[in-house]
Amino acid sequence: MSASAFAPWSCCLKKLGTPRRRRDLDTTEPTTVTISTHRRHDRPPRPLQQKESSRLSRRLVIELGFCLGLVDAFIQQPREGFAAESQCELTLAPSGLAYCDRVVGTGPEATKGQLIKAHYVGKLENGKVFDSSYNRGKPLTFRVGVGEVIKGWDQGILGGDGIPPMFAGGKRTLKLPPELGYGMRGAGCKGGSCIIPPDSILLFDVEFIGKA
Repeated sequence: MSASAFAPWSCCLKKLGTPRRRRDLDTTEPTTVTISTHRRHDRPPRPLQQKESSRLSRRLVIELGFCLGLVDAFIQQPREGFAAESQCELTLAPSGLAYCDRVVGTGPEATKGQLIKAHYVGKLENGKVFDSSYNRGKPLTFRVGVGEVIKGWDQGILGGDGIPPMFAGGKRTLKLPPELGYGMRGAGCKGGSCIIPPDSILLFDVEFIGKA
Protein backbone atom coordinates (compact mmCIF):
# COMPACT_ATOMS: atom_id res chain seq x y z
CA MET A 1 0.00 0.00 0.00
CA SER A 2 1.04 3.55 -0.48
CA ALA A 3 2.07 5.87 2.27
CA SER A 4 -0.56 7.99 3.91
CA ALA A 5 -0.59 11.16 5.94
CA PHE A 6 -2.01 10.65 9.41
CA ALA A 7 -3.22 7.11 8.94
CA PRO A 8 -3.60 5.38 12.30
CA TRP A 9 -0.41 3.36 11.90
CA SER A 10 1.23 1.90 14.97
CA CYS A 11 4.69 2.84 13.66
CA CYS A 12 4.05 6.16 15.33
CA LEU A 13 4.11 4.49 18.73
CA LYS A 14 5.11 1.19 20.25
CA LYS A 15 3.27 -1.85 18.90
CA LEU A 16 0.03 -2.48 20.65
CA GLY A 17 -1.70 -5.78 21.28
CA THR A 18 -4.44 -7.14 19.07
CA PRO A 19 -8.07 -7.08 20.13
CA ARG A 20 -10.07 -10.03 21.33
CA ARG A 21 -12.49 -11.73 18.95
CA ARG A 22 -16.23 -11.83 19.46
CA ARG A 23 -16.14 -15.11 21.36
CA ASP A 24 -14.07 -13.36 24.05
CA LEU A 25 -16.46 -10.46 24.52
CA ASP A 26 -16.70 -8.93 27.93
CA THR A 27 -20.10 -9.47 29.43
CA THR A 28 -20.09 -6.01 30.96
CA GLU A 29 -23.04 -4.04 29.66
CA PRO A 30 -21.96 -1.08 27.47
CA THR A 31 -23.36 2.34 28.24
CA THR A 32 -24.69 4.87 25.77
CA VAL A 33 -23.77 8.54 25.52
CA THR A 34 -24.57 11.25 22.98
CA ILE A 35 -21.86 13.66 21.83
CA SER A 36 -20.91 15.62 18.76
CA THR A 37 -18.68 13.67 16.40
CA HIS A 38 -16.48 16.78 15.28
CA ARG A 39 -0.93 -6.33 12.57
CA ARG A 40 13.53 -24.65 12.00
CA HIS A 41 16.14 -24.57 9.31
CA ASP A 42 19.82 -25.58 9.35
CA ARG A 43 20.76 -22.51 7.43
CA PRO A 44 19.82 -18.97 8.44
CA PRO A 45 16.06 -18.40 7.99
CA ARG A 46 16.49 -15.94 5.18
CA PRO A 47 12.85 -15.88 4.03
CA LEU A 48 11.74 -14.88 7.55
CA GLN A 49 14.44 -12.21 7.74
CA GLN A 50 13.33 -10.83 4.40
CA LYS A 51 9.74 -10.77 5.57
CA GLU A 52 10.58 -8.84 8.74
CA SER A 53 12.81 -6.47 6.78
CA SER A 54 10.02 -5.86 4.29
CA ARG A 55 7.56 -5.15 7.08
CA LEU A 56 9.94 -2.70 8.74
CA SER A 57 10.60 -0.93 5.44
CA ARG A 58 6.89 -0.69 4.85
CA ARG A 59 6.35 0.97 8.21
CA LEU A 60 9.17 3.44 7.57
CA VAL A 61 7.59 4.41 4.26
CA ILE A 62 4.25 4.88 6.00
CA GLU A 63 5.84 7.07 8.66
CA LEU A 64 7.43 9.22 5.95
CA GLY A 65 4.05 9.65 4.30
CA PHE A 66 2.64 10.54 7.70
CA CYS A 67 4.93 13.59 7.79
CA LEU A 68 4.63 14.57 4.12
CA GLY A 69 0.86 14.68 4.25
CA LEU A 70 0.47 17.16 7.10
CA VAL A 71 -0.10 20.26 5.01
CA ASP A 72 -2.66 18.56 2.80
CA ALA A 73 -4.49 17.24 5.84
CA PHE A 74 -4.91 20.69 7.37
CA ILE A 75 -5.76 22.78 4.31
CA GLN A 76 -8.42 20.44 2.98
CA GLN A 77 -11.72 19.40 4.45
CA PRO A 78 -13.28 15.96 3.88
CA ARG A 79 -15.05 15.94 0.54
CA GLU A 80 -17.14 12.84 1.15
CA GLY A 81 -18.29 10.36 3.69
CA PHE A 82 -19.36 11.79 7.03
CA ALA A 83 -18.87 15.53 6.52
CA ALA A 84 -22.56 16.40 6.58
CA GLU A 85 -23.33 14.44 9.76
CA SER A 86 -22.86 16.23 13.06
CA GLN A 87 -24.54 14.15 15.76
CA CYS A 88 -24.05 10.53 16.70
CA GLU A 89 -25.19 8.48 19.68
CA LEU A 90 -22.07 6.72 20.87
CA THR A 91 -22.06 3.48 22.82
CA LEU A 92 -19.23 3.28 25.34
CA ALA A 93 -17.49 -0.11 25.72
CA PRO A 94 -15.58 -1.22 28.86
CA SER A 95 -12.25 -0.61 27.08
CA GLY A 96 -13.06 3.09 26.86
CA LEU A 97 -13.68 2.99 23.10
CA ALA A 98 -17.00 4.48 22.02
CA TYR A 99 -18.64 3.73 18.69
CA CYS A 100 -21.68 4.56 16.59
CA ASP A 101 -22.81 2.73 13.45
CA ARG A 102 -24.04 5.26 10.91
CA VAL A 103 -24.41 2.58 8.25
CA VAL A 104 -24.45 -1.14 9.04
CA GLY A 105 -22.71 -3.00 6.23
CA THR A 106 -24.21 -5.97 4.43
CA GLY A 107 -20.95 -7.65 3.40
CA PRO A 108 -18.72 -10.04 5.37
CA GLU A 109 -16.92 -9.00 8.54
CA ALA A 110 -13.13 -8.75 8.56
CA THR A 111 -11.02 -11.53 10.05
CA LYS A 112 -7.80 -11.15 12.01
CA GLY A 113 -4.78 -10.78 9.70
CA GLN A 114 -6.92 -10.06 6.64
CA LEU A 115 -5.81 -7.34 4.22
CA ILE A 116 -8.63 -4.82 4.04
CA LYS A 117 -9.42 -1.38 2.65
CA ALA A 118 -11.00 1.48 4.56
CA HIS A 119 -11.64 5.17 4.08
CA TYR A 120 -11.46 7.45 7.11
CA VAL A 121 -11.49 10.97 8.47
CA GLY A 122 -9.42 11.60 11.60
CA LYS A 123 -10.21 14.46 13.99
CA LEU A 124 -9.11 15.79 17.33
CA GLU A 125 -11.72 16.00 20.06
CA ASN A 126 -12.31 19.66 19.19
CA GLY A 127 -13.34 18.62 15.68
CA LYS A 128 -10.16 19.72 13.90
CA VAL A 129 -9.42 17.37 11.00
CA PHE A 130 -5.83 16.07 10.94
CA ASP A 131 -6.19 13.58 8.08
CA SER A 132 -8.62 12.25 5.50
CA SER A 133 -8.14 9.41 3.02
CA TYR A 134 -11.01 10.89 1.00
CA ASN A 135 -8.86 13.96 0.31
CA ARG A 136 -6.13 11.72 -1.08
CA GLY A 137 -8.65 9.84 -3.21
CA LYS A 138 -7.41 6.45 -2.06
CA PRO A 139 -8.47 4.21 0.83
CA LEU A 140 -6.08 2.89 3.44
CA THR A 141 -4.95 -0.73 2.95
CA PHE A 142 -3.69 -2.71 5.95
CA ARG A 143 -3.84 -6.04 7.78
CA VAL A 144 -6.34 -5.76 10.57
CA GLY A 145 -5.81 -7.18 14.04
CA VAL A 146 -2.04 -7.66 13.86
CA GLY A 147 -0.81 -4.32 15.19
CA GLU A 148 -0.34 -2.51 11.88
CA VAL A 149 -2.71 0.19 13.05
CA ILE A 150 -3.50 1.70 16.43
CA LYS A 151 -5.33 -0.53 18.86
CA GLY A 152 -8.57 1.41 18.69
CA TRP A 153 -8.83 0.77 14.95
CA ASP A 154 -8.24 -2.98 15.30
CA GLN A 155 -10.85 -3.18 18.03
CA GLY A 156 -13.27 -0.84 16.32
CA ILE A 157 -13.28 -2.85 13.10
CA LEU A 158 -12.89 -6.44 14.34
CA GLY A 159 -15.03 -5.95 17.42
CA GLY A 160 -14.46 -7.22 20.94
CA ASP A 161 -14.95 -5.98 24.49
CA GLY A 162 -18.65 -5.43 23.92
CA ILE A 163 -18.19 -3.96 20.43
CA PRO A 164 -19.77 -5.73 17.42
CA PRO A 165 -17.59 -6.20 14.33
CA MET A 166 -17.98 -3.99 11.29
CA PHE A 167 -19.32 -5.47 8.09
CA ALA A 168 -18.11 -4.52 4.60
CA GLY A 169 -19.96 -1.48 3.38
CA GLY A 170 -20.46 -0.16 6.88
CA LYS A 171 -19.63 3.28 8.26
CA ARG A 172 -18.76 3.73 11.92
CA THR A 173 -17.63 6.60 14.12
CA LEU A 174 -14.99 5.71 16.71
CA LYS A 175 -14.01 7.77 19.73
CA LEU A 176 -10.66 6.59 21.05
CA PRO A 177 -9.19 7.30 24.47
CA PRO A 178 -5.42 8.04 24.43
CA GLU A 179 -4.46 4.46 25.37
CA LEU A 180 -6.18 3.15 22.23
CA GLY A 181 -4.70 5.90 20.05
CA TYR A 182 -1.28 7.56 20.19
CA GLY A 183 -0.99 7.61 23.97
CA MET A 184 1.52 9.75 25.83
CA ARG A 185 3.73 10.18 22.75
CA GLY A 186 1.25 11.91 20.52
CA ALA A 187 2.09 12.09 16.82
CA GLY A 188 3.60 14.49 14.32
CA CYS A 189 5.74 16.05 17.03
CA LYS A 190 8.56 18.44 16.15
CA GLY A 191 10.19 21.25 18.06
CA GLY A 192 7.96 20.82 21.07
CA SER A 193 4.75 21.00 19.04
CA CYS A 194 2.56 18.06 18.01
CA ILE A 195 -0.16 17.75 15.40
CA ILE A 196 -1.75 15.13 17.64
CA PRO A 197 -0.82 16.19 21.18
CA PRO A 198 0.06 13.61 23.84
CA ASP A 199 -2.92 12.04 25.61
CA SER A 200 -5.33 13.12 22.87
CA ILE A 201 -8.83 11.75 22.52
CA LEU A 202 -9.41 11.05 18.83
CA LEU A 203 -12.45 10.73 16.59
CA PHE A 204 -12.37 8.59 13.45
CA ASP A 205 -15.11 8.22 10.88
CA VAL A 206 -14.35 4.84 9.29
CA GLU A 207 -15.83 3.37 6.13
CA PHE A 208 -14.99 -0.34 5.87
CA ILE A 209 -14.86 -0.99 2.12
CA GLY A 210 -13.97 -4.69 2.32
CA LYS A 211 -11.19 -7.14 1.53
CA ALA A 212 -8.27 -5.67 -0.44
